[in-house]
Amino acid sequence: MQCIFCNIINKEQAANIVYENDKFIVFKDIKPLAPTHLLLLPKTHVVSVNHLEEKHKELIGDLFLLAKKIAKEQGVDDGYKLTFHVGRKGGQIVDHLHLHLIGGWK
Repeated sequence: MQCIFCNIINKEQAANIVYENDKFIVFKDIKPLAPTHLLLLPKTHVVSVNHLEEKHKELIGDLFLLAKKIAKEQGVDDGYKLTFHVGRKGGQIVDHLHLHLIGGWK
């Protein structure tokens, strides 16, 4: 079964993309929990936090720095949440590592 997030990365499925570079893609969540609800994910397919390895250290560091940058660009850097869901019991729906950036409350 093809990963829906990989399909978005490969431009085989539409998404409301707000940022993209060679390592990451950021797009709006289709069921937002707040005025700003974005998904930040590496283009490298990693199933979840439980599947991270030593070789992913730089990738994860860059992901957090990207979250900071995107929060500022979206105007929510004065307060936001970053959340990973891990596994079905942890609320993960898509088996591709992704970080939720949620904010924008008044």
